[in-house]
Amino acid sequence: MTGADDGEGGDGAAAEEALVSPEQRQHDPVIQGRGLTEEEKKRLALHRQPSKEMDLDDLLPQVGEFGRYQKILLWFVCLPACIPCGFCAFNQLFMADTPPHWCRNLELENVLPNISQEHRKMLSIPADGPNGTYRSCARYSVNWTALLKSMSPYDLEPNSSWATEPCYDGWEYDTSEITSSIVIDFDLVCSKDIYPTIGLAALNTGGPVGVYLFGVLNDRLGRRLSFFLCLATLIIGSIFTAAAPEFWSWAVSRIVVGLTIPAIYQIPFIISLELVGPNYRSFVTVMTCLFYTLGLVLLAGVTYLVRNWVTLALATSLPFLVYFIYWWFLPESPRWLLAKGRLEEASKVLETLARVNQHELPESFKQKLKQRMMLHRTKSEEKRLKEGPSVFALCKTPNMRLKTTLITLNWFANNMVYVGLSYYGPALGNNEYLSFLLSSLVEIPSYLACWVVMDWWGRRWPLSICMILSGISCIVTVLLPEDAVTATLVLYLFSKFAISASFLIIYPFAGELYPTQMRGVGIGASGYIAGLGLILIPFITYLGRENLVLPLVIMGAISVLGGLTGLRLPETLHHSLPQTVEEGEEFGKDWSMADCVQCIPKRPVAKESYDDLCDVSENFELATLPTALQLPGPPDQEDSPLTPLNRSFDSAARRSMSVRGSRGSKSRLVRQASTMETPIDSSGFKMTYWF
Repeated sequence: MTGADDGEGGDGAAAEEALVSPEQRQHDPVIQGRGLTEEEKKRLALHRQPSKEMDLDDLLPQVGEFGRYQKILLWFVCLPACIPCGFCAFNQLFMADTPPHWCRNLELENVLPNISQEHRKMLSIPADGPNGTYRSCARYSVNWTALLKSMSPYDLEPNSSWATEPCYDGWEYDTSEITSSIVIDFDLVCSKDIYPTIGLAALNTGGPVGVYLFGVLNDRLGRRLSFFLCLATLIIGSIFTAAAPEFWSWAVSRIVVGLTIPAIYQIPFIISLELVGPNYRSFVTVMTCLFYTLGLVLLAGVTYLVRNWVTLALATSLPFLVYFIYWWFLPESPRWLLAKGRLEEASKVLETLARVNQHELPESFKQKLKQRMMLHRTKSEEKRLKEGPSVFALCKTPNMRLKTTLITLNWFANNMVYVGLSYYGPALGNNEYLSFLLSSLVEIPSYLACWVVMDWWGRRWPLSICMILSGISCIVTVLLPEDAVTATLVLYLFSKFAISASFLIIYPFAGELYPTQMRGVGIGASGYIAGLGLILIPFITYLGRENLVLPLVIMGAISVLGGLTGLRLPETLHHSLPQTVEEGEEFGKDWSMADCVQCIPKRPVAKESYDDLCDVSENFELATLPTALQLPGPPDQEDSPLTPLNRSFDSAARRSMSVRGSRGSKSRLVRQASTMETPIDSSGFKMTYWF
C-alpha cells in the first residue's frame, strides 16, 4: 500500500493485536452483525478507537496552529511567492501597446528626404474625420516623383478624390509615448491587429494545461519540487519571450509562460494552507489574495518605469531567480509526506515546527502515526480507495447535477469577467498605467469587506449581489456619452471591486457545496472549464477597438446571468460539509424560494449527518473514516454510513457546550472554511487537493 513497505506487514498485524483485544471486537455492536472476517473486524476496531486516531489537524493546535514557524514561512516565503503570478499574467498587456500609426511611403521619403514626418503624413495619408486624425491602414496612391516636379511640397494640398492603396511599404509609428512594443517590432497593425489578442489567448491556453501538468507533479513529486519546476518554467518562458525574433515564436513562448499561471500562485498557497491550523486557513486565503494584488500594484510601477518590451519581459521575471534561495528554506508539506508514507521526513519537519514554535512534539505522535501507516489493506480495498468516485458521479443525480452546473457557470462567469476587466483596465481613462494601478488597488478593500460580510451574511447572497452589481455597472456605461472618460472609469472600478469580491467567494463556496469524496474532482473540473473561458475573453476585449463600451456590456451581461443563477444554490453558512456523494445529493435538495429570499441565513436544525458548526466541534470531518471502512450493515438493517455525527455527536456536543464561551469570539467563517481543504487520501491521512 502507499506509505508502507511490504516488510512491515507483520509488524502492522502485531500492532493491531496489541491495540485491539478480542473482547473489544466481540462486544462492539457496530462491528458485530456485519458478516466481516476477523481481519476486517480488527482493522475496524482499531479505527474506531478515538484515542488512536491522530491527524495533522489534531497535532497542529498542540505545536502551534500559527506560531513563529508558520509566520516566518508565510511572510518571507509563501506570500512573496504569490507575486510572480500577477507579474507574468498581465505584463503582456504592456508589451503589446499599439501606438498611433500610419502608412510609410518610401517614394515620398526618397523624393523629399528632409521633410518632417508630420508634413509627410499630411501629404500622403487621408484624413480620418474633421478632428485632425489620419487613417491608419491606407495611403494616397500618387506618383509623387512626377507630381512634385511641377509643384513645391509646401504649396501642395492633398485631394480627397485621390485614389488610396494599402500600406505596401510598412508603417510609421508615433513613439512619443509608446517607445517600444511587439506591435512596433513585428508590425502587428491593420490586417494583423488581432495578433496581440491571439497572443493573450495563447497565454491563457497554457493555463489549463499547466493546471493539470503541475497538478500531477504536485501530487507525485511534492509541493516543494513542483514549485521550483514551475518557477523555472516561468523564467525560461520569459527569456524566450524576450528573445523572440518574430510573432509566432513569441506566441509559443507565451504558451510556455501560461503553463505556470495560475500554478505559480497556487502551489505556495497550498503549502501555506497545509502548514497552518484549521482556524487560520481562511486568513491565509485572504492574505495570498492580497499579496497577489500587491504584485499587480508593483507591476503598474514597473511598467511605468520600463517602457521597452524586451526589458519588461526580463524585468518581470529574472528578479524571481532570487526565489531559488528558498530551496534551502522551503520545507516539503508534512501533510504530503505523511500521505506518501515518508514518515521520517515528515517527523523532521514537524519537529522543527514544534521547536521554533517553542512547543514539544508529543511523544505518542510518531507511534500512532507508524501504527496507522502499517495498517494492512486488501488489494481490492486499496484500489477502491485510490480510485474513488469518478467525475461523472457529479452528474448522476438531479440535485448534484444542478449544483455542479450552477457552480461551474458561476465560476466561468467570475473568471471571465475578472480577467476581462483586468485586461480592459489600461484601455480606460487617460493614462493606462494609472488605470491599471487603480483597477488593482480596488481589489484590496474588496477582499477585506468580503471576508467580513461572508461571516454573517453567508456565501450565496454576497456572491450573487456582487456579480449582479458588477454586471449592472458595466452595462450602464453604454448610457454614457463617448467623452465621459472619467465616469466610465469610475463605473469600471466599481465593477472590478464587486467582481473581485465574488471571485474570492466562489472558491470556498464551491468547496463547501461539493461533498468530501468529490471535492477535489469537483473543484478541479469546475476550475478547468472556467479556465477554458479565458481563451475567449481576449477576443471580447478586442471588440473594444471599434466600440469602447461593447466589451463592458458583454461582460456585464455574463456577470448578471451568473449572479442570478447563483441564487439557486443552497446556502452553506452554519452547515457542516457533506462528506459522501449521497450527502451531497441531499444537501440543498429541499431548496425553496423562501430559502432564496432569506438574506441572513438561519441556523438549521441538526438532522441526519448535517449539523450547525457553531454548536458542534469543527473536527467532525477531520475524523471521518476512510471510505473502505464504511461497510454495509446486516441484511435486516437499513444501511447507515459511519458518519462522524453517528459516532460522536454526544461527546462533541458536550465539548462545544464547555468551550463555547472561550471560543465564541472566533469567526464562524474561519471554522467552516477550515475543513474543506482536508479530504482523506488513500493512505488514511488528510491532504489538500491541488485543484
